[in-house]
Amino acid sequence: METYRVRPIEIHPGEETAAASAWRVRIRVDDRPGTLARIAIRLADLECNILGLSVLPVPGGVLDEIVLRPATGLPRQLLIDAIRDEGCECSAVIDADLAELVDPATATLTAAKRAVEEPGGLAEVLRGVLAADVVTKVPSIEANPARTEGGHRAVFPAGDGTAFVARRRWSPFVELELSRAVALTGLMTAVRDNVTGPIVLDRSDGAAVVLRKGVPGDAEAVSALHQRCSMTTLFHRYHTGMRAVPRRWLHRLLMPPRGISLLAVCGRDVIGLGQLIPSADGGAAEVSLLVEDSWQRQGIGTALLTRLAVLAVANGERELAAVCLPGDDSLYRTATRVGLRPERAPGDPGTLRFRLPGPRV
Repeated sequence: METYRVRPIEIHPGEETAAASAWRVRIRVDDRPGTLARIAIRLADLECNILGLSVLPVPGGVLDEIVLRPATGLPRQLLIDAIRDEGCECSAVIDADLAELVDPATATLTAAKRAVEEPGGLAEVLRGVLAADVVTKVPSIEANPARTEGGHRAVFPAGDGTAFVARRRWSPFVELELSRAVALTGLMTAVRDNVTGPIVLDRSDGAAVVLRKGVPGDAEAVSALHQRCSMTTLFHRYHTGMRAVPRRWLHRLLMPPRGISLLAVCGRDVIGLGQLIPSADGGAAEVSLLVEDSWQRQGIGTALLTRLAVLAVANGERELAAVCLPGDDSLYRTATRVGLRPERAPGDPGTLRFRLPGPRV
């Protein structure tokens, strides 16, 4: 995994050895006995010292990745020609940093530790794991996973309505590398989902917003939330005119039958409320959202719906449903940002359904 830091280079005939103390060489070979031995002998003839070896399975053969210390003055093109003379294809020769030359198990654990300790730096950790040129985080709807660019581009869902897009010019990604990245993003999803406890939202403005399950002791704070909401906001949530929530509703809002109440809390204030209520007949579970007016359009609704979807999957749900007023597409847009693929219910345009396509959203 994150074994050496690399940078792409261009190969020119007659080019002399670079200042780097080691090279990473990728060689595509037929998986036949003796092939690697012939390459090792040829490298020895060129006075190259092999420091590390990884074998990456690829369709129709294997990709041998060799880290070596080249002989002083050895041109890269001479190395490439020698490998080709053995009937193999040299797909890349790039610089390697010996300071990061460690065994794969240590590199894997180190990368996972970095990712857990610094979730915001996962893109950089993935770049190291994949030896990619660049890894960027984009909304899921912009990721376009079908666009592989001949294996030089890969997409990894982040599980929160976004995805990581990795690109590498010097060599296509192989399956083993991709599986490592999938395992790492899966680990981070498990850490983030941690359905047994609260989570803190990562906000650029520094506000400490916590998502947690509601308890009966939150009744006064939830009542205050409704008092701060406009009649329009309350109407969109409850579909009836009201200035405040009746006190007899508070316990049901916080402890819905069979369901879960999820609060967004900033300081002592409850600024958002989401509910997940499983269907009594095994159908789609119902979700609903309420966000205080002054906190709307700041990602609170998106965070609540994302978390409710995670809780639904953990509870074995496969589909969510929400009732919306005609012409109100705010929840539709929120669900799209989360990556829930909202659909209008046939014959009932006021009901949205969100499919949960996999074991994690």
